[in-house]
Parts: sequence; structure tokens; C-alpha cells
Amino acid sequence: MATFLYRLGRLAFRRRRAVVMLWLAVLAAIGIGAMTAPGTSSGALSVPGTQSQRAIDLLRKEFPQASADGATARVVFEAPTGQKLTSADNKAEVESLVARLEKSPQVSGVTDPFASGLVSKSGTIAYTQVSYKVAQSDVGAAAHTVQTDVVQQGEKAGLKVSLGGNAVKNQATSKAAELIGVGVAAVVLVITFGSMIAAGLPLLTAILGVAAAVLSVTLATHFFDLASSSTTLALMLGLAVAIDYALFIVSRYRNEIRDGHEPEEACGRALGTAGSAVVFAGLTVIVALSGLSVIGIGMLTSMGLASAFAVAVAVIIALTLLPAVLGFAGVRIMKGKMLTRRMKALERGEGESMGVRWAKFVTRNPVKVLAVSVAGLALLAIPTMSLKMALNDDSGKPPGTTQRIAYDTLSKGFGPGFNGPLTVVVDARGSDDPKAAAQDAYTMLSKLDDVAAVRPPSFNQAGDVALLGAVPKSAPTSEATKDLVGEIRDHGAALRQESGADLMVTGLTAVNIDVSTKLSDALIPYLAIVVGLALILLLLVFRSIVIPLKAALGFLLSVVSTLGVLVAVFQWGWLKDVFGVDQTGPIVSLLPIVLIGVVFGLAMDYEVFLVSRMREEYVHGAAPTQAIVGGFRHSGRVVTAAAVIMVSVFSGFLLDDEVLIKSIGLGLAAAVFFDAFVVRMTIVPAVMALLGHRSWTLPKWLDRILPNVDVEGEKLRHALEAEQPDSAPEPVLAGAAATVHAGSDDHGAPRAFTGVRSSDDTETQAPAQKADATEPQAPARRKLLKNPLRRS
Repeated sequence: MATFLYRLGRLAFRRRRAVVMLWLAVLAAIGIGAMTAPGTSSGALSVPGTQSQRAIDLLRKEFPQASADGATARVVFEAPTGQKLTSADNKAEVESLVARLEKSPQVSGVTDPFASGLVSKSGTIAYTQVSYKVAQSDVGAAAHTVQTDVVQQGEKAGLKVSLGGNAVKNQATSKAAELIGVGVAAVVLVITFGSMIAAGLPLLTAILGVAAAVLSVTLATHFFDLASSSTTLALMLGLAVAIDYALFIVSRYRNEIRDGHEPEEACGRALGTAGSAVVFAGLTVIVALSGLSVIGIGMLTSMGLASAFAVAVAVIIALTLLPAVLGFAGVRIMKGKMLTRRMKALERGEGESMGVRWAKFVTRNPVKVLAVSVAGLALLAIPTMSLKMALNDDSGKPPGTTQRIAYDTLSKGFGPGFNGPLTVVVDARGSDDPKAAAQDAYTMLSKLDDVAAVRPPSFNQAGDVALLGAVPKSAPTSEATKDLVGEIRDHGAALRQESGADLMVTGLTAVNIDVSTKLSDALIPYLAIVVGLALILLLLVFRSIVIPLKAALGFLLSVVSTLGVLVAVFQWGWLKDVFGVDQTGPIVSLLPIVLIGVVFGLAMDYEVFLVSRMREEYVHGAAPTQAIVGGFRHSGRVVTAAAVIMVSVFSGFLLDDEVLIKSIGLGLAAAVFFDAFVVRMTIVPAVMALLGHRSWTLPKWLDRILPNVDVEGEKLRHALEAEQPDSAPEPVLAGAAATVHAGSDDHGAPRAFTGVRSSDDTETQAPAQKADATEPQAPARRKLLKNPLRRS
């Protein structure tokens, strides 16, 4: 692979104008196609095989007028202080608003609050249920306009009118998180490279790559039904990994320039080494995200596949467009005009980088460091044992929004259960007496302790399927409501034995409960599949059994500690004021499994970037401990920069008012922080220092079976050395730097020595000679021999 990528890098560098024009043409074509696409069209959860979904399918057939899978809205009315809605004027105004809703486009039915008993005992609060013929994402602008007009008309009359339900248009989400992320990324890249050109290239290629991915996902809606959140997740992950991959390759390119290679050769070598790591890092992310499809929930499948596609585009951009852009930058990418005094000192070979000092500290004290790190993560993981999950509802909306006001008003007037009524379906087609079976179900529901109200059965035209309603006393996301749904379903088994009729519970609350249950059941199989496939990839990359196992165990530590933080903040309420959480509750059930998929891929990114450079040092002759330090010398700064960028991007979501978005932001930020800084940069080197050579061992029989993908570029190095046995590259100095060295990381400790390795893995070193700073520096012109590696 390294040889192929070497050739690809040189080809893209040399044919840079053609490559850039080709990408711009592709982007334009995708953009034109996306302009005519319908856009993401699925906002509802569909869970095949669950009881709630079977009931929805039956209702769609037997009660088409009920729009079982259509969107719904609750319009809540509250009388002015000291008045009642039952007064003549207020009642007339409410009836006028209900009539206005009935004439709204796409509406299939509107309940009359006075005729249906939907007025509170105090007479101050009432609500109407609006059913739409279409799904949530298909509710049109005209229908939303009517909702807004009803609110405004009611408020002019002195009433307090609020809207709830999934048919209500959400407030436009703030773009502050994305802007903060890009801003922080720019700052971190400038600090990392000390150059505006070097910092701008990763951002430029990342933005183009994300644009191509997002437009492609939009174009795909011509052919597939995609969840509305697919584009958002693809945008977030595509941007993050694209910056990471470009950062890694640009850093290696600069190192190769410092080693004295001319730009085209440096680009080929950068792709042959760092590019191989990018390919396998991207593959692990793609595997993790594609694995979401095994859960069997359409929304998660589309989210996972769309995000995996965005990551694949990021890899392709890094391997083709980035080398072409590097061709335009040439050696100007070395001009560091924003270097600090310390950076300049490191460029001159004076002192050691922070990453090197940290690696030496960890390798000198591996047992103590390992014990403290594992104990700290284990302590943070303790709250995970109290994890409770549920899908979010309007109670999680920001205070002051119309959905949150409607939820709180309805709870005040009727009780929290009215925000999540249950739909009970009695399928009596196999019963001798359908009406008796429906009556038995009605009686059973009326006797349950946690049921606040029951709606009598209504039948289909054939008279063999009945529809009932039950309102819990408890909130939709509470454990009591979950237990109530289970209890009703248990009674349904007894009803089947007695009358032959099937009883099923559905409605948004029941669907959410079924989804949460399915997600909980899928966690272990999903982990097994994703971790198993990723272990195979890492086995190919590192040709070691220990390193993949260590990588997976470290990831599990990161995940459980992150879940512990989420439980402590959002479920227990610790530090909730700091994070702006006004109401505690169960963790959103989608979050843990999405967190696992996203963080596993990102964790393996850091593993590949850091450890692949350690392996490169090891196969080139370094002792195990020296290889660890060498890996940090060349990749520690890059991994740190990538992690800081991601933590900053995800932390930006904490500024959002919605609890769900806050939890996603905190979860991803904490997971990346724990995995990058505690696991990959602390636990990993400590374990490898303890294991020594055993970290890189592979059974001989397995070594013969596994293909050698040459991620570290060992075959490429031998081929290039054989090509020029008697020549060595001259150093290329950038800017004001006047120290000759044989290679360094970006602002890390340079390899300013040459030495001979002895049998005890130590080096006899001789200091490099300083160049004459008065002489103009230029890239070394290496003789291009006629070798297959030189041809594209």
C-alpha cells in the first residue's frame, strides 16, 4: 500500500491543476444534483418487529382516518389570570381557533376540547389534538403558518396559547458550535505549524470534502429515505476527521521537506507513510459507523451510513486533493512566521518538545502512571451503573420555547401523563365476540393504578378492531410509564387466552419505549461486531496481537467513564448549573450507541496515528522504549492538536439550550478528551513500556497468513534506498532556521544526530554540523533514476 500511495502522491502533486479542476467539476455536478433533491425526509422512528410498530401497521390499514403514523400537534389554551375558558367569550375564542385549525392544510382531524372533555377541572386549561395526514418531516410551511397564526390570534384575545408535539416546527438551531469549532481549529493549526499556509491547507481541503459529502448525502435522497439528522452527523464527523487526516499528512510532508527532499518527493513519501495510516484510521471509523445498521432502526442506519460516507470522502480528499494543493504550496509551506521563541529553539535542535518529555516520564514510571490513569477512569465510570435511558420529549426543550410551555401547562392542568397518551389496539379478528373483548380491555385499563383516564373503544368498519386510549398518571419518560406499558402488555396475554383477541400498545410514548429497549439490547452485539472488525484491521496494521487488544480495552474505559460523566450531570444533576441543565432525567437512549460508534472510530484514529509511528521507529531498529519516545516526537504534537480541535468542536454544543444537544456535546467532548489524553497518550505508552518487545510479537503461523500492508512504509524505504545507495538528501531549511538535522517532527525535537546502533539498543551519537546561515538555502535536487517507483 505504501508504494501505491507514494506513486499516487507524486502523481497528484505533479498533475495538481488537473486534480483540482476534476474535484471542482465533481463538486459542481453534485451540487447541481443536490439542488433538485427532496432532502432528508424521515423524522419518525420505525422499529420493525416491535409491538408498537405492528399496531401502527394495523391502524394504518383499519383506521386510515386516524393517520397512525402521521404527525400530531397539541395546542394548549390557558385562560387569563382570574378567568376560565368556560366563560362565553373565552369559549367562543377557543372554538374559533379550533375551527381555524380544522381548515389547515394536511390536517386529518382536530378534537373539540369542550365536546371531548379536554378541559381541566379548574376550567382554566384546555387542549386540542391536531392529527396530520403526513409524517413529521412532510408537514408543510402552510400548516406551520396556521399554527403560528393561531398562537398570535389567541394571544391578541388575551389567551395563553402554546404548541407541542412532533408536528411543531423546532426553532432554528444555532450555528455557534460549528463556527466555534472551525475558529478553534484554525487557531490550533496555526499554533501547531506556525504558518498560515500550513494551517490553511487542512481547513481548505476539509471544507471542500465536507461540502462534497453533505451534497452527496442530499443527492442520495433522490433514491433513499434518509433521517433528518443524517446530514448533521455527517457534517460534524466529516469536518472533524477531514481536518485530522489533512493535519497528519501535512505534518509528515513538512518533516520530509526538512529531511532534504524536494517537494514532489516529500509529498510521495508523506502519502506513502502518513497516508497509509490515514487509510486504516478511516477504515476503522467507517466500520464503526456502518455497524449502526446492524441494530435494525432505519434512522440509525441512515445516520451511520451517511457519516461513514463522509469519512470515506475525507480519506479520498486527503489522498488526492491535498497532495495537489501541496503542489501549489511547495516549499512555501515551510515559512513559519508565527513561531514562538520556544518553537524556534526546537527548530534549532535546542531542548525537547513537551510530548517527548511526557513520553520519557511515562516510560520511566509506567506502573504508577498506569495505576493512576486506570483508577481515575474507573472512578468516573461508577455512575454508569445507575444509567437509565429514554427517548427525549418536549420536557427536554429549552425553557421558554412553545413546546416546553405547552408541556408544563398541560402537566399543570391535567398531569404529566397527558403529554404522552397511550394508544391501545384490540385486534379481535380472531375472537368470537370482538365487542366483549374490547370491553374487557377497557375494564382492565380502568383498573390499573397508574392510569389517569381511559377513552372508550371505537371500532373499524368491520367491527373487529377496536381503538382505545389510556393516559398515564406519570410523565412519558418516567420508569412508572415504562412499567405501565409492560403491565398492559402482560394483561394482553391473558386477554388473548380468554377471548382470542390481541392487545397491543402503541403511540409515541410506546414507540419510544420500544426503541429504547431495542437499543439497550443491541449494545452488546454492536460492540462485538464493531470491535471485532476493528481488531482485525488493527491486527493487519500493527502485526501484533497485544496492541489491538490494548486499543479495544482502552476504548471501553473511555466509553464507560464518559457514560459515568453523563449520568452524573444529566441524571443525577451534579454540576448541572455549570452546564446550564435545568431539568434532570434519563439519558437519551440514542446517545450511548451513537457515542460508541463515533468515539470508537475516533479513538482508533489516535491509536493508528500515534502507534503507527512507534512501529515505524521500531521496525527501523529502535528499542521498544526509544520507539515510544520516537512516536511521541513525531506524532504527539499532531495527535494533541487533533484532539484539542475535536474537544473544542464538541464542547461548542454545550452552548445550545436543548438538553439533548448539550448531552451530545458533553459526551463526545469528554470521550475524546479521555481517550486521546488519558488512554492513548498515557495508558498506551505505559503498557507498551511494561511489555517491551512483547508489544510487537506475532505468532509465526499468523505472520505467514496475514498480508503485509506496509503501513509504516518499510518496503518503500528499502526500495528508495536501493534506488540511490550512494546519495543522501541534503537538508532544506525553512525561514530563519539555520540548523541542519536529519528530520524532526513539527516543532518537536529534531533528529540532529547520526549514530550507529549497538547490540544493547543504545546509540553512539555525533552532533550534526551547523549550516552556514549566510548561504541561501534551496531544496536539494535529487537525481531521479529510472525506477518503477518514480513513474506514475
